[in-house]
Amino acid sequence: MAFVAGKKVGNAVKRNRAKRRLRALFRERIARYRPGAYILVAKPAILEADHAELEQAWTKALERAGALSRPRKRPQ
Repeated sequence: MAFVAGKKVGNAVKRNRAKRRLRALFRERIARYRPGAYILVAKPAILEADHAELEQAWTKALERAGALSRPRKRPQ
């Protein structure tokens, strides 16, 4: 897993904040990812978006990429 924020995101403080936000989203859903290598690139809009918007965009992007595994059914 790699989190990348280029200079277009802003100065070092803003880039680090963007990467922290990506890491937090990743940790919240770590059990749902398929095995593999992922590189996530932050865009400038990440700094203005609220958490709910980020969650929605994150889930949509990973579903399109096929990176999310299906939830496991619990045995009864």
